[in-house]
Amino acid sequence: MKSFENKVAAITGAGSGIGRGLALELGRRKCHLALSDIDDQGLQETVDRASRLGVRVTTNKVDVADREAVYAWADEVVDDHGKVNLVFNNAGVALASTVEAMSYEDFEWLMNINFWGVVYGTKAFLPHLKASGDGHLVTISSVFGLAGIPSQSAYNSAKFAVRGFTESLRQELDMMDCGVSATSVHPGGVKTGIARSSRIDSSVRDLGIDDIGGREKFEKTFITSADKAARVILEGVRRNRRRVLIGPDARVFDWAVRLLPSAYQRISVGYSRFSTQ
Repeated sequence: MKSFENKVAAITGAGSGIGRGLALELGRRKCHLALSDIDDQGLQETVDRASRLGVRVTTNKVDVADREAVYAWADEVVDDHGKVNLVFNNAGVALASTVEAMSYEDFEWLMNINFWGVVYGTKAFLPHLKASGDGHLVTISSVFGLAGIPSQSAYNSAKFAVRGFTESLRQELDMMDCGVSATSVHPGGVKTGIARSSRIDSSVRDLGIDDIGGREKFEKTFITSADKAARVILEGVRRNRRRVLIGPDARVFDWAVRLLPSAYQRISVGYSRFSTQ
């Protein structure tokens, strides 16, 4: 896909962060937008800004963990716009907890959004993408889809799964030669609201992590703006890349795992201990 002009993009989690950045950057490139989120206020703010860019914008409040709602939205997007060319499975949440203390309810909450939401969005929209003849599906994994991190077992599980799911899908699409492709995106620290809306279990104190001020401290490590992330993602789509890394921290993670596939874990433990002192 060399141009986004007059294409139609469906974006989950469009009410803030990378989702909003994608919506606005695509709007500037004259791509029509179908936006969803569970945050009505945030979604409306994105719509207000995107509507000034001269493109058609439709919205729907969608919980990506609800399979029927996602499928209904996919059909609605095609009914409203006549087609869909781009799908960005972007919605996500965060959870910090030790494996031992983590409740099954919290684990399922995260997996239902971060993994199953991607599966539902992919399977609901894929037939429509193929029908367009020129489609691209983007899933937002994470640097935590490249490396395991203490207190992030649930998030790691989802993001590793998203990475494997997307890489397998991309190979299938290549073999089908159906005019649709897929890209797995691995952001490092991007300035979004995910930390503020995260769930942090008090068990992280056992790791020396501050469960009270942890969100603020974690946010200080975010070094890439959502707008910059959106531009990098769209360049990856334009170049039909299989994997997109966002930010210098993402490249550090990637190389650490490649060069030190086992030893990086000891480095991670050491850094985690140092950073919490």
